[in-house]
Amino acid sequence: QVQLAESGGGLVQPGESLRLSCETSGFSFSEYALSWHRQRPGKPRELVAALSSGTGSQNYARSVAGRFTASRDNAKAAVYLQMNSLKPEDTALYICPADLGERGGFWGQGTQVTVSS
Repeated sequence: QVQLAESGGGLVQPGESLRLSCETSGFSFSEYALSWHRQRPGKPRELVAALSSGTGSQNYARSVAGRFTASRDNAKAAVYLQMNSLKPEDTALYICPADLGERGGFWGQGTQVTVSS
């Protein structure tokens, strides 16, 4: 049974940092590329960061490049998103979906990040 569980969100002030985690189970974690997406109110879901399988080379959306760092720990079957210098426009529900090919797509409940003074 494939499971993904995001955590680490919260309410922070502009300029502060958060570290999100996504713990997974039920699939061969190291074999799959993974990503972080976010859903902002009234906007389409947005790819924030993509991590390749294996060593986890990264790609970032322009809006977060230089502020966010995604990583993966294959031993723990987890991915992380370190978010620094947060802005109000980063307020969103953050999700780490897994596209497992023929098995389909899976995602967790997401974790809410709110950046507000």
